[in-house]
Amino acid sequence: MQLTTRPTGSSTQSTSELPFTLKDLKDAIPDYCFEPSTSRSLAYFFLDIGIIAGLYGIAYALNSWLFFPLFWLMQGTMFWALFVVGHDCGHGSFSKHKWLNNLIGHLSHTPILVPFHGWRISHRTHHANTGNIDTDESWYPVSEDEYNEMDAIGKAIRFNLFLLAYPFYLFKRSPGRKGSHFMPGSDLFRPSEKWDVITSTTLWTLFIGFLGAIGLQFGLVFLFKFYVMPYLVFVMWLDLVTFLHHTEPDIPWYRNDSWYFLKGALSTIDRDYGFINNIHHNIGTHVAHHIFLNMPHYHLKDATEAIKPILGDYYREGKDSIWTSFWRSARECIFVPNEGQKVYYQPRR
Repeated sequence: MQLTTRPTGSSTQSTSELPFTLKDLKDAIPDYCFEPSTSRSLAYFFLDIGIIAGLYGIAYALNSWLFFPLFWLMQGTMFWALFVVGHDCGHGSFSKHKWLNNLIGHLSHTPILVPFHGWRISHRTHHANTGNIDTDESWYPVSEDEYNEMDAIGKAIRFNLFLLAYPFYLFKRSPGRKGSHFMPGSDLFRPSEKWDVITSTTLWTLFIGFLGAIGLQFGLVFLFKFYVMPYLVFVMWLDLVTFLHHTEPDIPWYRNDSWYFLKGALSTIDRDYGFINNIHHNIGTHVAHHIFLNMPHYHLKDATEAIKPILGDYYREGKDSIWTSFWRSARECIFVPNEGQKVYYQPRR
Protein backbone atom coordinates (compact mmCIF):
# COMPACT_ATOMS: atom_id res chain seq x y z
CA MET A 1 0.00 0.00 0.00
CA GLN A 2 1.10 3.56 -0.55
CA LEU A 3 1.89 5.24 2.74
CA THR A 4 -0.56 7.89 3.80
CA THR A 5 -0.26 10.99 5.91
CA ARG A 6 -0.96 10.32 9.56
CA PRO A 7 -3.90 11.87 11.36
CA THR A 8 -3.19 14.97 13.44
CA GLY A 9 -4.35 16.07 16.82
CA SER A 10 -4.56 14.23 20.12
CA SER A 11 -8.09 12.89 20.11
CA THR A 12 -8.68 9.21 20.69
CA GLN A 13 -8.52 7.24 17.44
CA SER A 14 -10.66 4.26 16.47
CA THR A 15 -9.53 1.04 18.14
CA SER A 16 -11.75 -1.43 16.30
CA GLU A 17 -10.75 -5.08 16.30
CA LEU A 18 -8.88 -6.61 13.38
CA PRO A 19 -10.96 -8.51 10.78
CA PHE A 20 -8.65 -11.54 10.96
CA THR A 21 -6.93 -13.61 13.64
CA LEU A 22 -3.43 -14.91 14.20
CA LYS A 23 -4.72 -18.36 13.28
CA ASP A 24 -6.08 -17.06 9.96
CA LEU A 25 -2.62 -15.80 9.09
CA LYS A 26 -0.81 -18.93 10.21
CA ASP A 27 -3.17 -21.19 8.28
CA ALA A 28 -2.42 -19.24 5.09
CA ILE A 29 1.32 -19.85 5.34
CA PRO A 30 2.85 -23.08 3.98
CA ASP A 31 4.09 -25.36 6.77
CA TYR A 32 7.66 -25.39 5.46
CA CYS A 33 8.01 -21.68 6.27
CA PHE A 34 8.10 -22.54 9.97
CA GLU A 35 10.77 -25.23 9.59
CA PRO A 36 14.42 -24.19 10.07
CA SER A 37 17.10 -26.01 8.11
CA THR A 38 20.24 -26.37 10.20
CA SER A 39 22.45 -26.90 7.16
CA ARG A 40 21.02 -23.87 5.34
CA SER A 41 21.33 -21.67 8.42
CA LEU A 42 24.93 -22.78 8.97
CA ALA A 43 25.68 -22.06 5.31
CA TYR A 44 24.65 -18.41 5.80
CA PHE A 45 26.78 -18.19 8.95
CA PHE A 46 29.89 -19.61 7.28
CA LEU A 47 29.32 -17.49 4.17
CA ASP A 48 29.29 -14.33 6.28
CA ILE A 49 32.37 -15.43 8.22
CA GLY A 50 34.15 -16.26 4.96
CA ILE A 51 33.40 -12.86 3.41
CA ILE A 52 34.50 -11.07 6.60
CA ALA A 53 37.77 -13.03 6.62
CA GLY A 54 38.31 -12.31 2.93
CA LEU A 55 37.75 -8.57 3.37
CA TYR A 56 40.23 -8.54 6.25
CA GLY A 57 42.78 -10.32 4.09
CA ILE A 58 42.36 -7.82 1.24
CA ALA A 59 42.48 -4.80 3.56
CA TYR A 60 45.60 -6.08 5.31
CA ALA A 61 47.35 -6.85 2.01
CA LEU A 62 46.55 -3.45 0.46
CA ASN A 63 46.94 -1.42 3.66
CA SER A 64 45.85 1.67 1.73
CA TRP A 65 43.96 4.67 3.07
CA LEU A 66 42.36 4.89 -0.37
CA PHE A 67 40.79 1.47 0.18
CA PHE A 68 39.95 1.72 3.86
CA PRO A 69 36.74 3.81 3.53
CA LEU A 70 35.32 1.22 1.13
CA PHE A 71 36.53 -1.56 3.43
CA TRP A 72 34.81 0.05 6.42
CA LEU A 73 31.52 0.25 4.55
CA MET A 74 31.70 -3.33 3.26
CA GLN A 75 32.97 -4.86 6.49
CA GLY A 76 30.51 -2.94 8.64
CA THR A 77 27.73 -4.20 6.40
CA MET A 78 28.98 -7.75 6.84
CA PHE A 79 29.11 -7.27 10.62
CA TRP A 80 25.45 -6.29 10.31
CA ALA A 81 24.72 -9.42 8.24
CA LEU A 82 26.42 -11.52 10.93
CA PHE A 83 24.27 -9.82 13.54
CA VAL A 84 21.14 -10.93 11.64
CA VAL A 85 22.37 -14.55 11.74
CA GLY A 86 22.67 -14.21 15.51
CA HIS A 87 19.24 -12.58 15.47
CA ASP A 88 17.79 -15.83 14.08
CA CYS A 89 19.63 -17.69 16.83
CA GLY A 90 18.07 -15.44 19.45
CA HIS A 91 14.60 -16.22 18.12
CA GLY A 92 15.29 -19.95 17.97
CA SER A 93 14.73 -19.92 14.21
CA PHE A 94 18.32 -20.79 13.29
CA SER A 95 17.82 -24.47 14.16
CA LYS A 96 15.73 -26.73 16.36
CA HIS A 97 18.71 -27.27 18.66
CA LYS A 98 18.91 -24.80 21.54
CA TRP A 99 22.59 -25.53 22.17
CA LEU A 100 23.43 -24.75 18.52
CA ASN A 101 21.37 -21.56 18.57
CA ASN A 102 23.28 -20.43 21.65
CA LEU A 103 26.67 -21.42 20.23
CA ILE A 104 26.22 -19.69 16.86
CA GLY A 105 24.52 -16.77 18.60
CA HIS A 106 27.60 -16.16 20.71
CA LEU A 107 29.95 -16.71 17.77
CA SER A 108 27.95 -14.21 15.70
CA HIS A 109 27.38 -11.55 18.34
CA THR A 110 30.42 -11.52 20.63
CA PRO A 111 32.87 -10.38 17.89
CA ILE A 112 30.61 -7.37 17.18
CA LEU A 113 30.26 -6.56 20.88
CA VAL A 114 26.68 -7.69 21.36
CA PRO A 115 26.03 -9.67 24.58
CA PHE A 116 24.00 -12.45 23.00
CA HIS A 117 21.74 -13.48 25.88
CA GLY A 118 21.31 -9.96 27.22
CA TRP A 119 20.26 -8.77 23.77
CA ARG A 120 18.17 -11.88 23.11
CA ILE A 121 16.09 -11.33 26.23
CA SER A 122 15.51 -7.61 25.70
CA HIS A 123 14.65 -8.32 22.07
CA ARG A 124 12.11 -10.86 23.31
CA THR A 125 10.55 -8.04 25.33
CA HIS A 126 10.43 -5.85 22.22
CA HIS A 127 8.63 -8.52 20.19
CA ALA A 128 6.18 -9.27 22.98
CA ASN A 129 5.25 -5.58 23.27
CA THR A 130 5.69 -4.12 19.78
CA GLY A 131 3.57 -1.03 19.23
CA ASN A 132 2.79 -0.60 22.93
CA ILE A 133 3.92 2.86 24.05
CA ASP A 134 3.95 1.79 27.69
CA THR A 135 5.89 -1.47 27.45
CA ASP A 136 7.80 -1.68 24.13
CA GLU A 137 11.54 -2.04 24.53
CA SER A 138 13.05 -0.04 21.69
CA TRP A 139 12.23 2.85 19.36
CA TYR A 140 8.98 3.68 21.14
CA PRO A 141 7.84 7.32 20.97
CA VAL A 142 7.83 9.94 23.70
CA SER A 143 4.70 11.91 24.50
CA GLU A 144 4.46 15.62 23.72
CA ASP A 145 4.83 16.47 27.41
CA GLU A 146 7.91 14.27 27.69
CA TYR A 147 9.36 15.93 24.61
CA ASN A 148 8.78 19.40 26.03
CA GLU A 149 10.52 18.39 29.27
CA MET A 150 13.65 17.09 27.54
CA ASP A 151 16.74 19.27 27.73
CA ALA A 152 18.79 20.25 24.69
CA ILE A 153 21.30 17.44 25.16
CA GLY A 154 18.57 14.84 25.48
CA LYS A 155 16.87 16.07 22.32
CA ALA A 156 20.16 16.13 20.42
CA ILE A 157 20.91 12.52 21.33
CA ARG A 158 17.37 11.29 20.70
CA PHE A 159 16.69 13.12 17.44
CA ASN A 160 20.09 13.85 15.88
CA LEU A 161 22.58 11.22 17.05
CA PHE A 162 20.30 8.18 17.22
CA LEU A 163 22.25 6.27 14.54
CA LEU A 164 24.97 5.82 17.16
CA ALA A 165 22.61 4.94 20.01
CA TYR A 166 23.01 1.18 20.20
CA PRO A 167 26.18 0.87 22.34
CA PHE A 168 24.67 3.28 24.87
CA TYR A 169 21.38 1.36 24.85
CA LEU A 170 23.25 -1.77 25.93
CA PHE A 171 24.42 -0.05 29.11
CA LYS A 172 21.37 2.13 29.73
CA ARG A 173 18.11 1.24 28.04
CA SER A 174 15.80 3.69 26.33
CA PRO A 175 14.31 6.61 28.33
CA GLY A 176 11.96 5.39 31.03
CA ARG A 177 13.34 1.82 31.02
CA LYS A 178 15.85 0.86 33.71
CA GLY A 179 18.52 -1.80 33.56
CA SER A 180 21.67 -2.89 31.76
CA HIS A 181 22.08 -5.73 29.28
CA PHE A 182 25.19 -6.86 31.18
CA MET A 183 23.93 -7.18 34.75
CA PRO A 184 21.94 -10.30 35.75
CA GLY A 185 20.08 -8.27 38.38
CA SER A 186 18.65 -5.92 35.74
CA ASP A 187 14.87 -5.50 35.46
CA LEU A 188 15.20 -7.05 32.02
CA PHE A 189 15.95 -10.52 33.31
CA ARG A 190 14.27 -13.30 35.27
CA PRO A 191 16.21 -15.00 38.09
CA SER A 192 16.36 -18.16 35.97
CA GLU A 193 18.28 -16.24 33.27
CA LYS A 194 21.13 -15.22 35.60
CA TRP A 195 23.76 -17.58 34.20
CA ASP A 196 22.82 -16.89 30.60
CA VAL A 197 23.47 -13.19 31.22
CA ILE A 198 26.70 -13.88 33.10
CA THR A 199 27.93 -16.07 30.24
CA SER A 200 27.31 -13.40 27.61
CA THR A 201 28.75 -10.61 29.75
CA THR A 202 31.88 -12.68 30.42
CA LEU A 203 32.43 -13.42 26.72
CA TRP A 204 31.80 -9.73 25.86
CA THR A 205 34.36 -8.66 28.48
CA LEU A 206 36.93 -11.15 27.22
CA PHE A 207 36.52 -9.84 23.68
CA ILE A 208 37.00 -6.28 24.90
CA GLY A 209 40.23 -7.53 26.48
CA PHE A 210 41.23 -9.14 23.19
CA LEU A 211 40.67 -5.85 21.35
CA GLY A 212 42.71 -4.06 23.99
CA ALA A 213 45.56 -6.53 23.47
CA ILE A 214 45.38 -5.96 19.71
CA GLY A 215 45.61 -2.22 20.30
CA LEU A 216 48.63 -2.62 22.57
CA GLN A 217 50.37 -5.01 20.18
CA PHE A 218 49.72 -3.26 16.86
CA GLY A 219 48.75 0.26 17.88
CA LEU A 220 45.55 2.23 18.16
CA VAL A 221 45.64 3.24 14.49
CA PHE A 222 45.62 -0.43 13.50
CA LEU A 223 42.65 -1.06 15.79
CA PHE A 224 40.88 1.99 14.38
CA LYS A 225 41.41 0.89 10.76
CA PHE A 226 40.51 -2.74 11.15
CA TYR A 227 37.85 -2.79 13.84
CA VAL A 228 36.54 0.50 15.22
CA MET A 229 35.37 1.96 11.89
CA PRO A 230 33.65 -1.22 10.62
CA TYR A 231 32.03 -1.53 14.04
CA LEU A 232 30.62 2.01 13.81
CA VAL A 233 29.21 1.24 10.36
CA PHE A 234 27.56 -1.86 11.83
CA VAL A 235 26.05 0.22 14.66
CA MET A 236 24.62 2.69 12.16
CA TRP A 237 23.13 -0.14 10.11
CA LEU A 238 21.52 -1.63 13.21
CA ASP A 239 20.06 1.68 14.36
CA LEU A 240 18.99 2.69 10.85
CA VAL A 241 17.13 -0.54 10.10
CA THR A 242 15.46 -0.68 13.51
CA PHE A 243 14.42 2.97 13.20
CA LEU A 244 13.03 2.51 9.69
CA HIS A 245 10.91 -0.51 10.58
CA HIS A 246 9.28 1.12 13.59
CA THR A 247 9.17 4.82 12.75
CA GLU A 248 6.82 6.10 10.08
CA PRO A 249 4.15 8.84 10.21
CA ASP A 250 1.26 6.48 9.41
CA ILE A 251 2.19 3.68 11.83
CA PRO A 252 -0.15 3.63 14.86
CA TRP A 253 0.98 3.23 18.45
CA TYR A 254 -1.28 1.95 21.21
CA ARG A 255 -1.54 2.48 24.92
CA ASN A 256 -2.03 -0.51 27.20
CA ASP A 257 -5.83 -0.47 27.31
CA SER A 258 -6.23 -0.88 23.55
CA TRP A 259 -3.13 -2.91 22.68
CA TYR A 260 -2.88 -6.60 21.96
CA PHE A 261 -0.15 -8.64 20.30
CA LEU A 262 -1.36 -8.86 16.71
CA LYS A 263 -2.31 -5.18 16.47
CA GLY A 264 1.10 -4.26 17.83
CA ALA A 265 2.91 -6.65 15.51
CA LEU A 266 1.27 -4.90 12.56
CA SER A 267 2.68 -1.57 13.72
CA THR A 268 5.79 -2.15 11.65
CA ILE A 269 6.65 -1.80 7.98
CA ASP A 270 8.51 -3.74 5.30
CA ARG A 271 11.39 -1.98 3.53
CA ASP A 272 13.23 -2.65 0.29
CA TYR A 273 17.01 -2.24 0.61
CA GLY A 274 17.74 -3.19 -2.99
CA PHE A 275 20.66 -5.54 -3.45
CA ILE A 276 21.41 -5.26 0.28
CA ASN A 277 18.34 -7.45 0.90
CA ASN A 278 20.41 -10.45 -0.15
CA ILE A 279 23.30 -9.45 2.10
CA HIS A 280 21.51 -8.78 5.36
CA HIS A 281 19.27 -11.83 5.17
CA ASN A 282 15.82 -10.39 4.38
CA ILE A 283 15.63 -8.32 7.58
CA GLY A 284 13.62 -5.83 5.52
CA THR A 285 10.76 -8.37 5.46
CA HIS A 286 9.70 -7.22 8.88
CA VAL A 287 5.92 -7.53 9.15
CA ALA A 288 5.83 -11.33 8.86
CA HIS A 289 8.82 -11.53 11.18
CA HIS A 290 6.98 -9.64 13.91
CA ILE A 291 3.88 -11.78 13.57
CA PHE A 292 5.80 -15.09 13.54
CA LEU A 293 9.13 -14.41 15.19
CA ASN A 294 10.28 -18.03 15.10
CA MET A 295 10.32 -18.14 11.30
CA PRO A 296 13.74 -18.49 9.59
CA HIS A 297 14.75 -15.43 7.60
CA TYR A 298 14.93 -17.37 4.33
CA HIS A 299 11.19 -18.17 4.46
CA LEU A 300 9.95 -14.67 5.29
CA LYS A 301 9.32 -13.60 1.69
CA ASP A 302 7.17 -16.64 0.95
CA ALA A 303 5.25 -16.11 4.17
CA THR A 304 4.70 -12.45 3.36
CA GLU A 305 3.22 -13.26 -0.03
CA ALA A 306 0.90 -15.78 1.64
CA ILE A 307 -0.51 -13.34 4.21
CA LYS A 308 -0.72 -10.18 2.08
CA PRO A 309 -4.22 -11.00 0.73
CA ILE A 310 -5.50 -11.46 4.28
CA LEU A 311 -3.79 -8.39 5.72
CA GLY A 312 -5.00 -6.11 2.94
CA ASP A 313 -4.56 -2.48 3.98
CA TYR A 314 -3.12 -3.56 7.31
CA TYR A 315 0.05 -4.58 5.51
CA ARG A 316 2.53 -1.73 5.28
CA GLU A 317 5.32 -1.57 2.72
CA GLY A 318 7.45 1.50 2.15
CA LYS A 319 7.25 2.72 -1.44
CA ASP A 320 9.84 5.47 -1.17
CA SER A 321 13.58 4.95 -1.11
CA ILE A 322 15.21 4.12 2.19
CA TRP A 323 16.84 7.54 2.39
CA THR A 324 13.63 9.43 1.54
CA SER A 325 11.78 7.49 4.23
CA PHE A 326 14.58 8.05 6.72
CA TRP A 327 14.67 11.79 6.10
CA ARG A 328 10.88 12.09 6.36
CA SER A 329 10.61 10.08 9.56
CA ALA A 330 13.57 11.82 11.20
CA ARG A 331 11.90 15.20 10.58
CA GLU A 332 8.26 14.33 11.22
CA CYS A 333 8.23 11.53 13.81
CA ILE A 334 9.03 13.45 16.98
CA PHE A 335 6.39 12.70 19.62
CA VAL A 336 2.88 11.34 20.05
CA PRO A 337 -0.13 13.08 21.64
CA ASN A 338 -0.41 12.95 25.43
CA GLU A 339 -3.84 11.35 25.24
CA GLY A 340 -5.57 8.78 23.09
CA GLN A 341 -5.49 5.00 22.90
CA LYS A 342 -4.39 4.86 19.26
CA VAL A 343 -1.98 7.63 18.36
CA TYR A 344 0.42 8.62 15.60
CA TYR A 345 3.73 10.42 15.48
CA GLN A 346 3.54 14.20 15.17
CA PRO A 347 6.14 16.71 13.95
CA ARG A 348 7.43 19.60 16.02
CA ARG A 349 4.86 22.33 16.45
